[in-house]
Amino acid sequence: MSRIYISVGSNIEAEKNIRVAVSALQEEYGELLLSSVYESEAVGFDGDNFLNMVVALDTEDDIHQVARTLREIEDKNDRVRTGPRFSKRTLDLDLLLYDDLVLNEDHLEIPRGEIVENAFVLWPLAELAPGVTHPLAKKTIKALWDEYPKSRQNIWQIPFLF
Repeated sequence: MSRIYISVGSNIEAEKNIRVAVSALQEEYGELLLSSVYESEAVGFDGDNFLNMVVALDTEDDIHQVARTLREIEDKNDRVRTGPRFSKRTLDLDLLLYDDLVLNEDHLEIPRGEIVENAFVLWPLAELAPGVTHPLAKKTIKALWDEYPKSRQNIWQIPFLF
């Protein structure tokens, strides 16, 4: 059994799509641990604010099957993959960590580089996995969040009911 962490984000009908993603992940994997939901300004382009959170779960699926499942959930929810990399999204599901695996192949980067780059990934991950050690940085997620320059991105926790 592997512990995985998935970033969930949306800025198109964001509340609805966050709920749909959590429901789909729960249907596929069972019990989930959920971070709070955070709102942040779009990064890399001008657009509507994003809602983001992190989900933790245990699975027996290998990493490639998890990646396929996440892509299928995105596709079922009208994820558009054409256009610029930084753009609006109905649903964005990114596998952040798969146990302590380090992998970089076929568009699959684990641990995901965005963990240390973006507050909208790091803050909710630190909420769920403060004691987990980042396999490349060799620091806990909490330590990475404590060191993160908080003025770098505008992000705030919001009340959210599932």
